[in-house]
Amino acid sequence: MLTTPIIHPQVLSALASAGHKSLVVIADAHFAAATAIADHAVVVHAALQPGQPLVPEVVELVANTIMIEGLTTMQPSEPALGAVAQQVANKLPEGIEQTAVTRAEFTALTRSADVALCIVTGDTRRFANAILRVGVTPS
Repeated sequence: MLTTPIIHPQVLSALASAGHKSLVVIADAHFAAATAIADHAVVVHAALQPGQPLVPEVVELVANTIMIEGLTTMQPSEPALGAVAQQVANKLPEGIEQTAVTRAEFTALTRSADVALCIVTGDTRRFANAILRVGVTPS
């Protein structure tokens, strides 16, 4: 049996297939995954009820399963809405490159050919979206 923190077969398959610099989108429940994610990417709907799982929880699980070298979040329209981005950053190892981009830039990234996986969570908070860039295993 698996001893990884993630046991979802589609998520594990997509993560195993992703290469260095591939992107993994962790989206809130409001994210338009049907139209805003690259056609070739695997989309997994992980929410069964509002609020579960939350984006930071899923980010932590992914970060404990694969190497992450970068984090991109969406710039909130109001500073108070940036709390989720900080919670996400706190779940990642120190030294991870972090970037905040506009909504349009974020959506352009989610439509890029580099997206391997999108996990749609039950997080209903605004601006609760993150893009993780896959790193390499240290030698």
